[in-house]
Amino acid sequence: MQTKAQFWDGIAVKYAAQPISDPDAYAQTLERVSSYLKPTDRVLELGCGTGSTALTLAEHAGSILATDYSEGMIAQATAKMGVDNVRFLQADVFSPDLQDGAYDVVMAFNLFHLVVDVDAALARVHDLLTPGGLFITKSPCIGERSLGFKFGLLKRLIPLMQLVGKAPYVRFDTIADVDARIARAGFEIIETGNYPMRPPNHFVVARTA
Repeated sequence: MQTKAQFWDGIAVKYAAQPISDPDAYAQTLERVSSYLKPTDRVLELGCGTGSTALTLAEHAGSILATDYSEGMIAQATAKMGVDNVRFLQADVFSPDLQDGAYDVVMAFNLFHLVVDVDAALARVHDLLTPGGLFITKSPCIGERSLGFKFGLLKRLIPLMQLVGKAPYVRFDTIADVDARIARAGFEIIETGNYPMRPPNHFVVARTA
């Protein structure tokens, strides 16, 4: 059976070539994120994929360390290099290469529904941030009802796809689940939204207490 890293390595080239599925929702997300970034911020992105978000937001931050545990994804991201204040690194949230208290902002988009021990991961994010630092994240909430026929069918197909190596681990969280997990990790939630609304991809900005 392939590992999680092997799954993402195997689709990295195809993933990099795909267009953004919802450009309006992506643009709205970037606008909200950039409104919180300062030119002095040391930013860490977890699960950066092929690096497009880090490179797009680079002008709003002091520096961005963009990480992903997939070697294939980092290879695709590195091929896009050309921004001086962005660095790519193969690592996950628990990597010893990431120092506690070293980051003003930690970002993670479309990641935490794929993490098995998400509570431990969120606790680690809290440790990585400076006092008063920001955690900015967005997660598909496919545990919500009324997803519509297309996404309701996909939700039922995911376990079958996982059996044949065509889908990774996925957790079926609701919006309330996501907010509760972040609060339990010691964060104060200061903004939420859903971009897009259906199926809800839940955006959260939270501050270390």
